[in-house]
Amino acid sequence: MDFWGTVLVVSRRWYVALPAFLLSIGVAVGVYSSIPTFYVSNSVLVLTTPPTGGSLPSDPRRPNGLTNPLLNFDWGLSMSASILIQALSTPETAEALGAPPDGDTTFTVTNGSTNPESLDGGPFVYIEGRSLSPAGARDLVVRVRERAKTELAGRQRLVGAPPATYITMSEMVPPTEPQPQRGGKLRGAAAALLLCVLAGLAAVFSLESFLDARRRRRGGPEPGRSRDPGQVPAEPSLRR
Repeated sequence: MDFWGTVLVVSRRWYVALPAFLLSIGVAVGVYSSIPTFYVSNSVLVLTTPPTGGSLPSDPRRPNGLTNPLLNFDWGLSMSASILIQALSTPETAEALGAPPDGDTTFTVTNGSTNPESLDGGPFVYIEGRSLSPAGARDLVVRVRERAKTELAGRQRLVGAPPATYITMSEMVPPTEPQPQRGGKLRGAAAALLLCVLAGLAAVFSLESFLDARRRRRGGPEPGRSRDPGQVPAEPSLRR
């Protein structure tokens, strides 16, 4: 059936189409209201080497020269960031930070790429916290940040690095103001609206087909067509 044919059927069976459409809107609104709103906060950390570099001088009388840490990035910092990301992404760490994997409060730690094991992201650590409340999302990012600092210091102590060569962690972007994420709510409401509209159209066409079939059995004219004025209905045969 073409578009105008569909419009004709819907207009003819408006007493079914209109309630179905209003019901669809109500269901969509209900679905939108039932899906909770999540809030997201983000932070970005960067790893840097100390001004004197990553090694101690062999001769104390000739100390290492001072270097701007922001001009001294190397592959080792990317590796350290990758190790840190892997350590923060374990289920045990999430549980300890109050964000169990099956809960509503969650966080992700990446280096900015889809593959956390890749070193292409550089010495950066991206933290995203997700919670049902704005304060919960931001507080979670703060907890993950503090855990990252503790984890970084502990890893360096574990390998016996001299304290003067410890990698430092700085905030490039402090925890942002939590923003509501309504994309899931809108997609759910749109899906519910579409399904209800399709169901309403199915009901309209089912009723149209039923009435057409009954009309044909009774010998009546098709919808939208009047009987030919010159046509005389045949007399029913008398049963003998």
